[in-house]
Amino acid sequence: MRNLLVELFVEELPPKALKKLGEVFASQLCAQLRTLGLASADSVATPFASPRRLAAHITHVAAKAADKAVQQKLMPVSVGLDANGLGTPALLKKLQALGADVSDPTAAVASLRKAPDGKAEALFYDSLATGATLDVGLQQALLAALAQLPIPKMMSYQLETDCELPGWSSVNFVRPAHGLVALHGDTVVPVKALGLTAGKVTQGHRFEALKSPVVLENADVYAQTLLQDGSVIASFGDRRFAIVQQLAQAAERLGPGFEVLMDEALLDEVTALVERPNVLTCAFEAQFLDVPQECLILTMKANQKYFPLVDTQGRLTNQFLVVSNISPADASFVIGGNERVVRPRLADAKFFFDQDCKKTLATRVAGLDKVVYHNKLGTQGERMTRVSAISHGIAGLLNANPAMLVAVETAARLAKTDLLTDMVGEFPELQGIMGGYYARHDGLGADIADAIEDHYKPRFAGDSLPRNATGVVVALADKLETLVGMFGIGNLPTGDKDPFALRRHALGVIRMLVEKDLPLGLNALLNASANEFKSIASFESGRAVVDLEEFVNDRLAGSLREQGYSALEVDAVLALRPQRLGDVPRRLAAVRAFTALAEAPALAAANKRISNILKKADDVDAHVSTLLLQEPAEAALYAAMQDVLPQAQAQFEAQDYTAALQTLAALRAPVDAFFEGVMVNAEAMDLRLNRLGLLKTLHIAMNQVADLSRLAA
Repeated sequence: MRNLLVELFVEELPPKALKKLGEVFASQLCAQLRTLGLASADSVATPFASPRRLAAHITHVAAKAADKAVQQKLMPVSVGLDANGLGTPALLKKLQALGADVSDPTAAVASLRKAPDGKAEALFYDSLATGATLDVGLQQALLAALAQLPIPKMMSYQLETDCELPGWSSVNFVRPAHGLVALHGDTVVPVKALGLTAGKVTQGHRFEALKSPVVLENADVYAQTLLQDGSVIASFGDRRFAIVQQLAQAAERLGPGFEVLMDEALLDEVTALVERPNVLTCAFEAQFLDVPQECLILTMKANQKYFPLVDTQGRLTNQFLVVSNISPADASFVIGGNERVVRPRLADAKFFFDQDCKKTLATRVAGLDKVVYHNKLGTQGERMTRVSAISHGIAGLLNANPAMLVAVETAARLAKTDLLTDMVGEFPELQGIMGGYYARHDGLGADIADAIEDHYKPRFAGDSLPRNATGVVVALADKLETLVGMFGIGNLPTGDKDPFALRRHALGVIRMLVEKDLPLGLNALLNASANEFKSIASFESGRAVVDLEEFVNDRLAGSLREQGYSALEVDAVLALRPQRLGDVPRRLAAVRAFTALAEAPALAAANKRISNILKKADDVDAHVSTLLLQEPAEAALYAAMQDVLPQAQAQFEAQDYTAALQTLAALRAPVDAFFEGVMVNAEAMDLRLNRLGLLKTLHIAMNQVADLSRLAA
């Protein structure tokens, strides 16, 4: 057992895919070697990935896999042996195909083993399969691992050596490969891949390697040798950590008022662009700070891969950090070059902003009629007319005052107008954000500006909700319009495909209804939204409401389970399809408190029994005649209900769901006594209906907060 290193040296790999490529290469190579018996369950695969290499270090790899006993069933004895006990032609042919020596048929048959196989007896051939050698096994594992790589886009290039037709033989891979290393301890494993033969030589940093080529003495000195001789930090994680440290140190050197905007995705991308990072501090002209900082931050991060610096209040400064791949003694040329490159980008952003400010958002409304939203749902102008109507309806349900109604109408009408601006045309990620800036520039006030900016929220899991009530109404209307419209034309998410982000929109609706505790019914919202699509021929209102309500409840159930509620608790509450989603957390808390009571299991079981009884009865009225209460147990239950149910109902109507369920827990003893001493399905029809009515009354009262039968074991 020795450690194994495999490295593939290539041209610059796609940075956004590098981390995943390195991880998959190492894990797949190790998995393939385990399958072949060359790596053990204790073997550890360490991935390495830099802009010009993928590598894996795997511990405890054998030079040869252990031989393995193989047992193969041949055929039933009745088929394989004749009446004299000699092998039949079919048996001898099978043995020959397996590589057994059949020169002496009698001896070959005598070596077989007989064993029961079901009702009959069968012949088994026991042999010893020779374990794979590392030379053969690694070749197989390497080709399989390369085939499993999640390559975003394949390249095709021609080989010049080690191929049948130099200059014509083609290879398909993510980037042209130029070197292959395979070391088992200090021994080269002579495998081949992508037209390359493995050795122990690789290349270091393109410009700063101390030695070229870099010779690897054994598998365990890979990272150390590359760092010392090749000036390369081979580990993706180590390189990323070095960048984070250097960024923090650079900000600290500037003073306590500077903080780095540490974007995780940008960190990964920059880590994939450099082999040995060197962080430098640069600056741009302060006049560019007049442009909204989101524009400058986005252009620096997305276009230039720079790290912006902000002050302690989160305001952008005119200094930024660059992660360079070289470390010259005089870095002024690198700094100056980066400052020259970013200046035109910032100038473009300033130009777009200045040009956009020359037109108000209101003057852009008419232009939305020329922008197609969806070929079945019309233009953005038609869409915003629907959003405005839905917003107005929601505001009315919330008893909004006249000022808020005007603000909601204005924000809804202008919410999408920034799509027509130059800035959003260049940076689509800024839609909504720029609308807020332009609304403030137009003097529309903070309430409307914040609502326009926030109407896309929540944009992602964990994002904040709109800051004010106007923003909540418009955001809710915008998401409902999208959901109802897409469901109404049958444009539903499937599997992992959700091009219109309907799952995210549904979760956004849920979060606003729950976290803002809005007194709005889900079904009423969907129906009101569907009414705005009446003029569209291909729109199916039933599908938009029924299917969408189910979709929203499914998303709600998943979200609640992620928050730590049990499947039983969630199922019990959502089985009632509560229309006011803001009630759901209170109902869940009540159910959780109820399940902790000693009476809960018995009451849940009794409730399940009552549900089953009522399912078999037709049209039972929740009505009880005291004249027909003949058995002491049913009279006692009715008396207890008369005492308990009014109190529980008052608590339920006050939304004190926990107290309501705890009050109902007092019915456990009379309910148990009822089922022990009363025959529900009495022969006399009037007695039977009265007892069913008693149970129906109890069932309604017990299941207002949640379906307690779902809690029964």
